[in-house]
Amino acid sequence: MTTEEISLARIFFKNKILKSEGNAFEDLFTQIMYYAEPDFEQIKPWGNIGDRKNDGFIRSEGVYYQVYAPENIDKNYPETIKKVERDFAGLLNYWENIKEYYFVLNDKYKGVNADSNQAIAKIVKDYSLVKGKILTAKDLEAILFNLSDNQIINIIGFLPNFEHITNLDFSVLTQVVGYIMGLPIIPAFGVIKFPDWNEKIIFNKLSEVTKQHLDTASFNLGALNEFLANQNFLAEELQKKMIGIYEELKTNYNDDSLFWEIVNSCSPKNEHAYQTPILTIMAKYFESCDIFEEPIKE
Repeated sequence: MTTEEISLARIFFKNKILKSEGNAFEDLFTQIMYYAEPDFEQIKPWGNIGDRKNDGFIRSEGVYYQVYAPENIDKNYPETIKKVERDFAGLLNYWENIKEYYFVLNDKYKGVNADSNQAIAKIVKDYSLVKGKILTAKDLEAILFNLSDNQIINIIGFLPNFEHITNLDFSVLTQVVGYIMGLPIIPAFGVIKFPDWNEKIIFNKLSEVTKQHLDTASFNLGALNEFLANQNFLAEELQKKMIGIYEELKTNYNDDSLFWEIVNSCSPKNEHAYQTPILTIMAKYFESCDIFEEPIKE
């Protein structure tokens, strides 16, 4: 698949995740695992004995999975912790050769409560398991996109023909810019702490005006980092794109002219409304030293 097709496929998969609860999420997980692990076996509830706390396993390797997709993940963390512990206790009663235990949780890309991670870490330690963790939507996405193109399409459905799409932009930058533009306007109170990038600004001979733009854009850095934390592919592609633009332009530009040429190259349209989100992206990769040179330490 092309980069555009992969980006669109990821959007389709995320929509599936957001809509999947209960059995629908378990079916989606099972589809992925059948392709990813040829020896994976699904366990369906049977009569009054249920599935005996095992939604699927790889018998030969002693790897067990329990799937949970609550309707409202934000309100279900206390129950999630109890279920992690309760389901493993049930697993012990009925199954043997348990070497790895994975609790598959549809967090809908919101991340996992620290107490939930600690609960499963305690199980791994107390029962001397080889491995164990909570698998989230982000983890399933990573497994899915390691499969072949045909397998991915079989799971998410057919992709539209990009030759027939003339008015949609699915580029990595556009997705991130769109997210930042959609952030609510929240007034800042108290003392604002800017990233410590004064030395780098001086070293790269950027002006005070450019620094002020970076400082202002950094207000949204927290929201941007949170957004990218659960979007591994998007984060990696955005980083590559920013480094690529910088490396291409630095041979012909420098100082402020280089900075603003990158801003222009990143903007989906030549409109002022895109300046703030692009500057936020610039601030992120300026701070991490992916773009512009880091001061030389003696």
